[in-house]
Amino acid sequence: MEKRAIFTNKWLGIAFILPQLFLIFTFFYWPASQALYWAFTLQRPWGGGNDWVGFSNFAALFSDPVYWQSVVRSLVFAAISTGLAMGSALGLALLVDRQLSGHRIYRTMFVWPYAISAPALGLAFRFMLGSDAGLIAFVNQIWPGIWNPTINGYDAMAAVIFAFSWKFVGYNFIFTLAALQAIPRSQIEAAAMDGAGWLRRAFDIQIPLLTPTLFFLLVINITDSFQDSFGIVDIMTSGGPARATELMVYKIYFDGFKGLDYSGAAAQSIVLMLLVIGLTIAQFRFLERRVHYR
Repeated sequence: MEKRAIFTNKWLGIAFILPQLFLIFTFFYWPASQALYWAFTLQRPWGGGNDWVGFSNFAALFSDPVYWQSVVRSLVFAAISTGLAMGSALGLALLVDRQLSGHRIYRTMFVWPYAISAPALGLAFRFMLGSDAGLIAFVNQIWPGIWNPTINGYDAMAAVIFAFSWKFVGYNFIFTLAALQAIPRSQIEAAAMDGAGWLRRAFDIQIPLLTPTLFFLLVINITDSFQDSFGIVDIMTSGGPARATELMVYKIYFDGFKGLDYSGAAAQSIVLMLLVIGLTIAQFRFLERRVHYR
């Protein structure tokens, strides 16, 4: 018979939930309501309040080709960085799960990148992937101009994608390895006795059983790629060169805090929020049906 805990004092439950409600209201609902208010208003030139302008901020935003370029760049960044981070983590987890020589050391080391803050990571990769220092400088001496993220937009975007993916490999690795270790070893051993190699076992048994975890990581990685890329972009490229790495989240910061266009930045934040919500709904609508929970 299943036993359930019953709390007779309802005020105790309220006392437990109040701190969480306070945090959610303070750091989510209140900022979101302020962004929504600013998105439909326009600050007066000399202060003194805001004037209601309706959808004028959104109309100006959607008619700006520069903004649409940032949307396209953000989608490309999300797709490539998510695929690179999840693919690398899956490969590393499969190798560690085989318990190769030194797997305990690798298991610990692969987790560390996620603990590094985005600004520190961006600073480190800005030095390592710079054209005038580190390994890349030596490569440029052999093939002059082959890599220069300061003037080549494609090189800059590749550097930002690589840095962001490297950070999230550790996060994906933790969940993927935990899911692999939850698979009954008897199934793997039975396939091995039938003559299936480790690659065949991975694609026919392990990866299909990992679909719930992979789906969860897909949603988290895509969401984070739109939100948590600001620190890396700001330190490594500052959106340049020539706006080549100006993602949506960085454009919000640039227009709002440097361009002082608070209403336009608020409208951009609303669009970004709706885009992330739409992508999440699409993933649950079209991809979850392929997930095997049993």
